[in-house]
Amino acid sequence: MYDALFKVCLFGDGGVGKTSLVNRYLTGLFKTGTIMTIGVDFLVKSLEIQGKKVALQIWDFAGEKRFQFLLPGYVKGTSAGIFMFDITRMSSLTSLNEWLEFFKKGTDEEGENIPIMMVGGKIDLSNRRSVFSIDAKEIAQSHNLLEYIECSSKTGENVELLFNKLAQFLLKNAGML
Repeated sequence: MYDALFKVCLFGDGGVGKTSLVNRYLTGLFKTGTIMTIGVDFLVKSLEIQGKKVALQIWDFAGEKRFQFLLPGYVKGTSAGIFMFDITRMSSLTSLNEWLEFFKKGTDEEGENIPIMMVGGKIDLSNRRSVFSIDAKEIAQSHNLLEYIECSSKTGENVELLFNKLAQFLLKNAGML
């Protein structure tokens, strides 16, 4: 039994680390050589936030442009979104507007405002960084996104934190905290 069940859609360009992020979060392990997602993967994680049992349904969308058209159909009923980009690849952040447009096509019902967190992945490669934190934060704020967090699926840095923060926000938003 859960106190709350939230559907979370993870989206962004191919190769930014979405599947690695979900795998790290669910298993605590980093797998090298992850295979490209075809369409969408659906996974569930149980956690406890301030005594509340929460289930997160995490929908991991393929980042390849040829699958982008699927996103609006799958986001129906979503509680939150996570836009992920690779801090070493500026082009994965510049596609934010396009991804938000596809995401909002599936969620826009009478002004519905779904919270979206922006995540910069691969901070273990910070020596190759092309997107700086301060710039990413400004972009997230300019799009009224919930928050900006950086993480590393390889080291595990901030992986639990980002999902816990999102779950906590969703519980507060639902009046459960």
